[in-house]
Amino acid sequence: MSGFFGCISGRDCVADVFYGTDYHSHLGTKRAGMAFCDGQNFMRSIHSLENAYFRNKFEDDLPRFAGSHMGIGVISDTESQPITLTSHLGRFSLVTVARIDNIAELTQELLDRRVNFAELSGGEINATELVGILISTAGSFREGIELVQQKIKGSCSMMILTESGIYASRDKLGRTPVVIGRDADGFAIATETSAFANLGYTFYTELGPGQTCLVTSDGLTEVTPALKRKQICAFLWVYYGYPSSYFEGVNVEEARYRNGCLLGERDTETTDIDLVAGIPDSGIGHAIGYSNCKQRPYKRAFVKYTPTWPRSFMPSNQELRSLVAKMKLIPNEALIRDASMVLLDDSIVRGTQLKDNIVKLVETGSRAVHIRVASPPLIYPCVFINFSASRSKFDLITRRIIARLEECDEVSDAVLAEYADPDSPCHAALVEAMRTTIGADTLQFQRLEDLVTAIGLPKEQLCTHCWDNSSYF
Repeated sequence: MSGFFGCISGRDCVADVFYGTDYHSHLGTKRAGMAFCDGQNFMRSIHSLENAYFRNKFEDDLPRFAGSHMGIGVISDTESQPITLTSHLGRFSLVTVARIDNIAELTQELLDRRVNFAELSGGEINATELVGILISTAGSFREGIELVQQKIKGSCSMMILTESGIYASRDKLGRTPVVIGRDADGFAIATETSAFANLGYTFYTELGPGQTCLVTSDGLTEVTPALKRKQICAFLWVYYGYPSSYFEGVNVEEARYRNGCLLGERDTETTDIDLVAGIPDSGIGHAIGYSNCKQRPYKRAFVKYTPTWPRSFMPSNQELRSLVAKMKLIPNEALIRDASMVLLDDSIVRGTQLKDNIVKLVETGSRAVHIRVASPPLIYPCVFINFSASRSKFDLITRRIIARLEECDEVSDAVLAEYADPDSPCHAALVEAMRTTIGADTLQFQRLEDLVTAIGLPKEQLCTHCWDNSSYF
């Protein structure tokens, strides 16, 4: 998904940007960067995260940024950033949390205007640079941000570091969060509120959909007011969000407890269970909620080993990728042997890792493995943020199975809606085929209405496209 952190202060804020960005490491696995301005000079640093932690890569860069009172940082799952541009608006640095579904169209439009692109990411146009170029074609930063929100299909939240302050802007439907904290000396801008506490910031405000503010050490000036229509990504509470964070006033871990409890209340298949466990890390909160509801002990059947395995490290070779995924989760035989267990996961995407985990539990001696999934089946690839952005629809286990059941690759939206309906025969056939494929004794998914209840926001304020194809475009 990616995440960012920025700070503008009456004091040196380099350490705050460094640690605040690091607190977003769970949101990206590819690249990271920071940019600072000392009032005149712009400095930046970008590193790959594919074989190391953020702190290890950037710690040696900090001395050259010393004395800066404003800066921005980003953990990116996609392109290299920040981007620094010199334009008629002045010099500025930019970070984005974005998914631009029409990037080819916008690239061609700019090329037709004889605009050059300087940076590539993996051989592709750098999306953050494209956003920066669009901004610089306008008459002001306000007009440039509005132009970006008008033209892109997908989503784009951003921070723009200028000589006079930081522009913070949330995407036009609020699919990704932008929150602002404050301390005695200034303000911090973040994707996750969890980045504030240990750095001494308290929550100040949350930007609304499409809202832009200019942040200085003295305060906030609204540049563009919030729009009325909002659809924040519901997957933030299912998977992406850090447990201690709040989005729209709703705590992530509390939402997961409620979600697991609602899943347990509907579960009538598992009466003889010895323990409840969760796939680390995001499955744990859902599992604790389920455990509390069912009054069955929560136990760590799997423990995650991370000291020497950076979260982002995944070899390009598929065989090695599968091996690394297995090595990170260690089964605890003392808890597993002869036990009938319920195992909760946040979602099933490809199904490969979950299948491997079930095999591991059976080999360790589990008597029965009942899989409970904290969200509905993923049927529609995400077109709004970077969740499953690089995957075709057939990388989703649901779409492969639906194609097999329907005996064709192209399935109409009407038929897909039948599979998304939890009360339909099609849905039951899909779940049974998935159960057989992954090797579970039983398999159940959360119902969308229960997930919405657990989050606590109105359905129309949540993006649920990947489950029911119902969100705004």
